[in-house]
Parts: sequence; structure tokens; C-alpha cells
Amino acid sequence: MKRAIVSDIHGNLEALTAVLADIASIGVSEIYCLGDIVGYGPNPRECVDAARRFDFCILGNHDQAALFDPEGFSQGAERAIFWTREQLENGGDTDPEVAKRWKFLCELPRTRMEGDWMYVHGSARNPLNEYVFPEDIYNSRKLERIFSIIPKYCLQGHTHVPGVFADDFSFIASADLENNRYQMGQRKLMVNVGSVGQPRDGDSRSSYVVVSDEEVEFRRVSYDIAATAAKIRAIDSLDNTQADRLSDGR
Repeated sequence: MKRAIVSDIHGNLEALTAVLADIASIGVSEIYCLGDIVGYGPNPRECVDAARRFDFCILGNHDQAALFDPEGFSQGAERAIFWTREQLENGGDTDPEVAKRWKFLCELPRTRMEGDWMYVHGSARNPLNEYVFPEDIYNSRKLERIFSIIPKYCLQGHTHVPGVFADDFSFIASADLENNRYQMGQRKLMVNVGSVGQPRDGDSRSSYVVVSDEEVEFRRVSYDIAATAAKIRAIDSLDNTQADRLSDGR
């Protein structure tokens, strides 16, 4: 098994296009997405259409917010969701793709189990909304409860910070891995794949992983940040801070 895992695309078409080109260049054909296809970014329709061609997708909290209503979102994120919903509704009954996009989003599951592998957006305990940050290694009770639910490996996103948590309550950032690879071994692991469309670990390049039974490889891909940022700034309903943060990787 060799599979590309992407997450947190957030309507960033330039980033997604670059990542898909990288995936194709290494000969991996199977792609899973861990949610947040939309939100923040300027190309929600195009990103949903691309995700519809993936082998599997999980529901993210921004995807759910576009379907229903945002809860606990910042003002900027909330405005972006309402704008995103308008974009997904554009065309109405005259555009058959509108209904197909909504059907796709409505049918996304919150989790997927495949033997030893679990796929979620947030965490095994709360697949949609729970964040697991690197500093949670100091919250052993939280990690213990989450690891108790995981069969062996859990792939997740949501924080936009790539790295590996082990069941000894340790965390290693993807940037600190030798050759960007982590050997799976016998421990239970949580692997955060990072974000395609809005990395937040200080590296502005898109992040995704390729997993096999033996290892997880973290890959970083450069894309045209200026093009995405310009699109965001040209849309009044999108917060300019979402454009500014792309070049900072924050």
C-alpha cells in the first residue's frame, strides 16, 4: 500500500495543483483527503471538483460549516464561510455541478477505518473539531484517552502543523525528521499530515504525506503564493490576513 494523504486545502487551487503534480511525479495514484477542502481560500468550487476525483475524503469542520453554519469561528473565518457558500450556490438549478458539489459534501463521512489505519480530520476522539497540538505532549491524560481509541495508526489534519505523535507522549515535527521519513514500527502513532492550502509551522510550502506499511514520508511543495494572495485580496468578503499569512506559513 502506498497512498498520498492531503488535508486542509482551504480553497487554495494553486497549492492543490502543485501538490497533485508532485503526487503524480512520484507515481502515487491513490489519494485520500482529511477534510477542510473549503474555507479561507478563493477557489472553493475548483477545489471541491478536484476532491471529487480523489479515492476518499473525510468531512472537515469548514466543510461542515459551509453546509450548515459556522460555530466558534473567528470573524474572518465566518465571513469566508458565508462567501464560500455563495460560491458553491452560484449557478443554482441551471448548473448541474452545483447539486453534485453539495451532494459530495453532504455525503462526506467523519471517519474511516481500514484495519490498523484510522482517518479523521481532527482527532480519534472528536473527528471533526478536536485539535491535537504539539504542546499536548504535556497533557498526558488527553493523549492517553485519544490513543486508547486508535487501532494503531491515525492520520489527521486540522492544526496545519505536520509531525508524528507516539503513544509515549512524544512529538517530532516533520522538519526534524531525517530524510523527512518516519518508520512506522510497533508503537501507536498519530500522524498530522499538515496543510496543503495554509501551512502553519513556519514553512510556507504545502505539506502532505505518502504512507506505506513501513513508513510515512512528509513532502513539501512550493506553489505560487502571490497568485493565491492576490485572489484573496481582490475579494472583499475574504480577510486580507488570510493572504498575508500564506507567505509566513502561520
